[in-house]
Amino acid sequence: MARPVAGIICCTRTVGIEPAQAVMNRYVASAMAYADAAALLVPSMPGLMRAADVASRLDGLLLTGSPSNLDPGAYGEAADDAPGPFDPARDAMTGDLIRAMLDLGRPVFGICRGFQELNVAFGGTLRRDVSENPDLLRHHAPDEVGFNEMFDHVHDVELTPGGILAGALGQARIRVNSVHYQGVQRLGEGLSVEAQADDGVVEAFSTRVNTAPVLAVQWHPEWRTGENPQSQVFFGIFGRALRGEPLVS
Repeated sequence: MARPVAGIICCTRTVGIEPAQAVMNRYVASAMAYADAAALLVPSMPGLMRAADVASRLDGLLLTGSPSNLDPGAYGEAADDAPGPFDPARDAMTGDLIRAMLDLGRPVFGICRGFQELNVAFGGTLRRDVSENPDLLRHHAPDEVGFNEMFDHVHDVELTPGGILAGALGQARIRVNSVHYQGVQRLGEGLSVEAQADDGVVEAFSTRVNTAPVLAVQWHPEWRTGENPQSQVFFGIFGRALRGEPLVS
């Protein structure tokens, strides 16, 4: 039997001196291995392709993390001092893809930037101070650390009783990596909190639209997934969603 097909969004990156459509292997490999899915990369080229052209061919969508941030204009803020880099093509493509997939009743999962994209798609807003606000946990490692060490920056999150993650993991608290400069300011309409950090910052949420499950986490389960059973559970949930199965077995 053919495996379900997960669409995985690409970012606009520069390779050498040329623009390229790119997604880190770790997202694709984790989705294929632990969701037991095939994968198709979806380019962020809204001027050449409509979301409706591909949505019906996908069993679900994974919105990945990225070095880029959403343009504040996407959530109604004209912030001249907002930190980049930005990827307006991805902003446009994911906005249309989320709507197209949910209109079809297809699941959408998000990681980091994808989490933030989904919050904005549901009418939420973002804050840009979670790595430096003295009243919050530090949600990103110091800038001077190396790339691998960045993912060693961790904190605990409290899982919402009765939520998808709490049910699937069978735990009340888990430790997650924390690699984000932005986070939820106002939670999107209809989204249910799945996890919070001890400072109150929302770290995961879920909802269901037209029977389609939506689940997003602010942390990075794709990072060294083979070494982390909790991260494997996240992709296992994605795999069940792709197959139209109950998310918690």
